[in-house]
Amino acid sequence: MNIVPVTDPDDPRIAAYRDIRDRDLAGREGLFVAEGKVVLDVLFTARRFAPLSALILENRLEGMRPVLEKAPQGMPVHVAPAAVMDAVAGFHMHRGVLAVAARGAPLGPADLVAALPPRALVVVLVGIANHDNVGAIFRNAAAFGADAVLLDATCCDPLYRKAIRVSVGAALKVPFAMGGDAAALVGLLAQAGFAQLALSPAGEADIARVMRAPRTALYFGTEGEGLPAGLMAAMRTVRIPIARGFDSLNVAASSAVALHRLFKDG
Repeated sequence: MNIVPVTDPDDPRIAAYRDIRDRDLAGREGLFVAEGKVVLDVLFTARRFAPLSALILENRLEGMRPVLEKAPQGMPVHVAPAAVMDAVAGFHMHRGVLAVAARGAPLGPADLVAALPPRALVVVLVGIANHDNVGAIFRNAAAFGADAVLLDATCCDPLYRKAIRVSVGAALKVPFAMGGDAAALVGLLAQAGFAQLALSPAGEADIARVMRAPRTALYFGTEGEGLPAGLMAAMRTVRIPIARGFDSLNVAASSAVALHRLFKDG
């Protein structure tokens, strides 16, 4: 293990970790930050992205050794005391476990769909800008065997640090592509032979009675507004029955229920 002690928050070797809250939102020039023991374990074992370095709080190092040993050989593991790590991050890093990785060349929706197997389940997100919801949906997608997640251009970045953390690393495992508008995704998936289902509280069919087709795409919209009416008109709409007098489930909770139903049918 390539241990690199760090005692100066201005050390240029850890510049990629500086002010991570602000830079998460502004972008990192092709890099992203992963946080937490479980997430780093996924990053090092899934091998979808290239880890470049780690920054570990010195009192977490021994407990992290089994995970860090899975990292690419020779990868720098910067080890710092709490005061240095907090100064670099810009806030108190009580978890004290970070890594930087390269995004690599982004995969476009058409390329991702072309690579899917003959039997596939795809999650499609439209206008979901909340990182907690995106992270939770990725976690559910991984748990219930979804083959991919497609996000339109109005969704938030699934490689945002908080989204990765909430996904428990699933955003680093489940293949995804982002870009274009929702109508283009509908056309792309229709051409690829997908039955397309739009989840809505006003959906025409109970999700419990829906049979999964060999290729199925399940659409989720933003909190409050949901999926655009024009989009839902182009596909079958499904609902999750809930108690009378209540409006709807959170979109992440809805994804868990709907994906569980289709997973059982698969």
